[in-house]
Amino acid sequence: MTTHSHSVQIYYEDTDHSGLVYHANYLKYFERAREHLLGTHELVRLLNEEGKGFVVYKCEMTFKQGAVFGDTIEIRSTPRLESEYRVVFQQDVYRRDSATQRDELLVQGVVQMVCVGADKKLVRLPESVTSKL
Repeated sequence: MTTHSHSVQIYYEDTDHSGLVYHANYLKYFERAREHLLGTHELVRLLNEEGKGFVVYKCEMTFKQGAVFGDTIEIRSTPRLESEYRVVFQQDVYRRDSATQRDELLVQGVVQMVCVGADKKLVRLPESVTSKL
């Protein structure tokens, strides 16, 4: 599968009292990266025209290092179809080390998503989404 990259600038508001990005903010960054990968217009169309949306089924995160105010991080998302109902996104966060010019792994994430209909019941993943994966 193809890996999609999405850059995020870290602002002061993203950090906690320790000066590191607050852990829950990585979930927001993952969400933004998935939206860019799948296409916001298509996600809006699915919701408005077909009554379908995506929900998180399961999420795991491993924190290696923290991003800080002023960093630009990269969310690398690699989707994998797990079944006709579930897609798994490997979403890892990297920061470029200016001294070594190497990418440092900060956070590893695995987010499992399923699609639900207007009645909030599980439905098959739309073809318009699976074709992008």
